[in-house]
Order: sequence, then structure tokens, then C-alpha cells
Amino acid sequence: MAQPDLFGNIGLPAGVMHLPGFALDAAGAVLAAVEAVSAAAPFRHMQVPGGGTMSVAMSNCGQAGWVTDTSGYRYSSIDPLTAQPWPAMPEAIFRLAQDAAATAGFAAFRPDACLINRYEPGARMGLHQDRDERDRSQPIVSASFGLPATFLFGGAKRSDPQVKLTLEHGDVVVWGGPARLNYHGIAPLKDGVHPVLGRQRLNLTLRRAL
Repeated sequence: MAQPDLFGNIGLPAGVMHLPGFALDAAGAVLAAVEAVSAAAPFRHMQVPGGGTMSVAMSNCGQAGWVTDTSGYRYSSIDPLTAQPWPAMPEAIFRLAQDAAATAGFAAFRPDACLINRYEPGARMGLHQDRDERDRSQPIVSASFGLPATFLFGGAKRSDPQVKLTLEHGDVVVWGGPARLNYHGIAPLKDGVHPVLGRQRLNLTLRRAL
């Protein structure tokens, strides 16, 4: 039987680490930073190539932002909504990502893109791979705040079985190495009221995009 590691991880694929409560100490500074970012680059529901609209509202900060529209998925240095560069990545967000990555064994991680996803009850993220980054040797760092969510982490094929992981306020997940291109997603968010963020969940996903 698999044994849990120091953080209680058990049953997760190699290359994936769940860090419960890792972001709690930084939560105040990170959420203030998100508020400042979204004031300059407002949350929006982006179109997907098939013509539909994402249920998750998104913003970005850093040297590049992830965008989608009917022409496809890509990173862009310019916010298409404001025609301005994305806001610089706040130090609190950068440091949280570096610290989490180092804890998971990726000491050289220096993110240049932060996707900020805002989930309201019913919003979801379908199974997908993070393939748009140029350097896939670098991990993905994902921090959760607000309402709990069910994180689905699968394998190299969309049809592979998925591990279900409950992510609470302040949890961080890091994945890379053999799991870097595994499929993953978020089940529809259940309704509730979080004492800090109310009826929503914020997810910060940091990458080395360029």
C-alpha cells in the first residue's frame, strides 16, 4: 500500500504534490494583490475556439497572460480587453509560487505568468492539459482560496482514471516532471459561503510561459 509523504499525499501520481494550507500565511497579501490586478485587468468570461464561453471568469498578471478566443489558445503580452500589457506580477504571488515549487522539489522555478480564475457556484473547468508553455520542464503551481473545490487529476490520456482531491482555502498543488502534461480539471463548484471570499473560489495558476 502506498504511504503518505510529509504532507499526507497518498494516491497521487508521481510528480504531483498537494500542500494543504501552504498559502494561508500569505493569503491576505495575495488576495489584496489579486484585487489590484483585477482593477487593472478586469475578470472576463473568455470565448473558446468552439464559440462557447467559459463558465470561469479570468484575469492574468505577469509578462504573459493566457487567452482564448475563436482563433485558439495562446499566451499574449497584451490584455485583449484593455489593449494594455497585463499588470506586473505582485511580489506576494511570485514568492508564494517560488516557495511552493521549491517545497515540491522545483527550486529553480521563476514564473512569468499567473492565470487568475474566479469560480462561482456551478462554474467548472473541463479536463485539459497545460500545453501552451514553451518550457514544459517547469512545473505548474496552483493556489486555491475561498470555497472548496474538487480537483480532478488524471493521466496522459483524457480517458485515464482520475484522482479526486478536495482543495480548501489556502491549499496549493504543484505538478511537474512525469505528471506535467497530465489531464486535470475542476468539478462544478458547489454552492456555499466562505468567510473571506463569500460565494466564490479564486484559483491562481502560475507557469513559466515564455
